[in-house]
Amino acid sequence: MTPILFWQLARFYFVYYFFVGLFTPYWGLYLQSLQFDALQIGILLSLFQFSRIFAPNFWGWLADHTEERAKWIRFTAFVGVIGFCGIFWANTFASMLLIMMAMSIFTSSTLPLAESLTLGHLASHKGDSSYSRIRLWGSIGFICAAFFLGFIIDQLSINSVVWALLITQAAIFISSTSIPEKKIKPEDTIRRPIISVIKNPQVMFLLVGCALMVSSHGLLYNFYSIFLKSNNYSNFMIGSLWSIGVICEIFIFLLMPKILKAINVRQVILISLAFAVIRFYLIGAYVDHLIILIFAQILHAATFGSFHVASIHIVEHFFNKDHHARGQSLYNSITYGVGGAIGGLGGGYMIESFGAEMTFSLSALLPLLGFLIIFFGLKDFPKNI
Repeated sequence: MTPILFWQLARFYFVYYFFVGLFTPYWGLYLQSLQFDALQIGILLSLFQFSRIFAPNFWGWLADHTEERAKWIRFTAFVGVIGFCGIFWANTFASMLLIMMAMSIFTSSTLPLAESLTLGHLASHKGDSSYSRIRLWGSIGFICAAFFLGFIIDQLSINSVVWALLITQAAIFISSTSIPEKKIKPEDTIRRPIISVIKNPQVMFLLVGCALMVSSHGLLYNFYSIFLKSNNYSNFMIGSLWSIGVICEIFIFLLMPKILKAINVRQVILISLAFAVIRFYLIGAYVDHLIILIFAQILHAATFGSFHVASIHIVEHFFNKDHHARGQSLYNSITYGVGGAIGGLGGGYMIESFGAEMTFSLSALLPLLGFLIIFFGLKDFPKNI
């Protein structure tokens, strides 16, 4: 991979995850400032997960059939900017619901298309292990955003998040215009229907196990900041705790090429799930102990970082060149769509009924179940893919 291509892709990941670093820690706090309750916030934030169930599959199908991934990345990014502008007129739950629904259909599709395009570029350079190094720039973007906006909100107001998100949405589109297209020719084999891949028991166990992992994170993404705020943590400290997790994520991205040479991707996912059980129990049980919360955030290196890289590689292995974009989109839909929506929406209901401490502690059962499914279901798997 040439240095120019590397930085074109790295810049996109940086800006995209800068947006995520603004949205994930602070959008729930903004919605809370509009007097929405936990269930309403859960519904609104889960729209992004629900849209991931359907929207990425459509755009993935379109990208595979037109062989123009970069074109659709730009299109979804541009419409995402337009959709976000409606936020300025959303002052009721119904209007916010409609605006966020429209926006999420496009915004949720940009990343899986970019993942597919990035892996397509890497596939043309055999032995190129640049994915982790490219993706870590997304983590750097998240950290910069979380620190930056936490400080700004403490100095100004929570309304700052709206303008910061709009500017970053525009930057995502601008960055996408420099990403070159990568035409992927179908393999010289009989084209398999994608349903034949999905019916593979290995794929089914993988998707269900990963969805359970992401379900616990759906609760985290929607309510972690609100949970911390209710326990008297400042906006800057909230941003700092988010950033600690992502800083550790950067180190794991740098180490992943060596880790994947030492152990296979199945083992990486199992270790990540085991750490997730510990992490989510600690968050719920020890929210008033800062040192334990910091330790729980350090575990983000495994529960997201190593888990994400390993699962992306497995999906790329199972879905051949005919289905690259749809394979990543399907993974995104089942795990971050269905799994994230269950965690986010169910978490809102659970918090209203049982409280945040109990809800976060019980969420540790989700990765535990995912561990058992992957352990017993994903048996025979090649190493070093």
